[in-house]
Amino acid sequence: MPKRILQGTVVSDKNEKTVVVKVERRFTHPVMKKTVRMTKKYKAHDENNACKVGDQVFIQESKPISKDKRWTVITEAQAQ
Repeated sequence: MPKRILQGTVVSDKNEKTVVVKVERRFTHPVMKKTVRMTKKYKAHDENNACKVGDQVFIQESKPISKDKRWTVITEAQAQ
């Protein structure tokens, strides 16, 4: 089964080797028929501390790294 890849924006890089990524998804509300935007934050592993706040990054599912870190930051080439 392939690993999920999501695109989002880095909102925090204060932790060592960890970034918080905000991922936005859009869908049509089933009753109101209006487009709704929902966001969710994921903690992702950034081995080299390369990402800064505001960067657009891709994150990929991985095995659990810590209590609430289950994603890793990947390069754009790996995302394709």
